[in-house]
Amino acid sequence: MADQFVVRSLEEIRFWSRIMKEHSLFLKLGFNCDDTQLINEADRFYRVFEDIENRSHSYSADSDPQTIYEFNNIVHQAVCHIWAFKRKVLGLILHCKILGNNFPLLVDHVSREANYFMKRLEQLNTGTLDALPDAVINENVFFLRIMADHAKFINHLLDPSERKLVEQARDFSHDFDQLLFQAIDLDSMRPQSQTQPLLDQFVDQNRVSVRQLRDFKKTAHELIEACRIKSIIPPLLADHVFREASHFLEILDSFDHALTKAR
Repeated sequence: MADQFVVRSLEEIRFWSRIMKEHSLFLKLGFNCDDTQLINEADRFYRVFEDIENRSHSYSADSDPQTIYEFNNIVHQAVCHIWAFKRKVLGLILHCKILGNNFPLLVDHVSREANYFMKRLEQLNTGTLDALPDAVINENVFFLRIMADHAKFINHLLDPSERKLVEQARDFSHDFDQLLFQAIDLDSMRPQSQTQPLLDQFVDQNRVSVRQLRDFKKTAHELIEACRIKSIIPPLLADHVFREASHFLEILDSFDHALTKAR
């Protein structure tokens, strides 16, 4: 169990610290040049999470659990601070105190991911990870919304003349909205909805859709890197959303394995 705690903690921190680092950069790029205080804050968070990411790779599965417990607490504090920064930026945008190129939904989106990371660190350090039936629903409600958001961002950042890709992104947005509503319905029917057949079907259906979106993002990233399509999507952002889809797919695969063993 101690080894599992160490491995799970390092996996979460390595993945999400890189995501938080990149969020800092994306927010910075979306500020106006005269928003110097916000730009400096974003730069500071970039350095903080770059250091956390680098430090996480200095540990291994053999590391002392108490050391990792303390590291989790340090990371948790940093994530709390970047969550507060993101919510502050969202407030400034919604109250028309700053302009720029950061969509309010994007800022809300990245703050939701910080909140997820915070809660995961808390669960790891208190040993209160969700039981499988709850985890299946909770993770899907969270990540399906993330995937739906990604499709909307891609749609709005592609050049309008890229009509086929815009249409594909719009279709993915609609599909993942529907999958999210279905997940929310399953959530509201708990615990009666947490039967093996329903959860099996739920995971199988979502895996198919996430795999299709992951492949679309992979193709988009390759086209953007090769300068073969017109957009204002930085290659790093395209890779960022691809990695998140791949991460969600790994979670769904693990659920499928666990549900199969539980039969």
